[in-house]
Amino acid sequence: MPRITYYNGDYKPLSQKLRREMTRQEKHLWYDYLKPHPATFRRQKQFGHYIVDFYCASAKVVVELDGSQHYEPEEVQRDAERDQYLSGLGLAVLRFSNADVDQRFDGVCAAIDRTVREREGKGRGE
Repeated sequence: MPRITYYNGDYKPLSQKLRREMTRQEKHLWYDYLKPHPATFRRQKQFGHYIVDFYCASAKVVVELDGSQHYEPEEVQRDAERDQYLSGLGLAVLRFSNADVDQRFDGVCAAIDRTVREREGKGRGE
């Protein structure tokens, strides 16, 4: 399995800017669920030439929130390439729309928690 690259100094200013300028949905998910979650999540984590919205290292789970621009044909292709790259690193990629966070917040949180627990081995009673 390829080595996971956590940091690329070239992207530090951009990742810092993205942390400062989170969308309303990113703030809601971060402050109301991921930050206090028992598994540690990080915001705007770098992998190669990609910056992911949220990352849980213990479960190797990436959480991405997609605004409307992600449904344009060229963005759909870019997201597919990005997901393939991240999956190739052994990461599980969970994608949710901003509408999911707005309208089905509990379901989004449950899906994240289930995936983290399964990948950490806790979902199997271990």
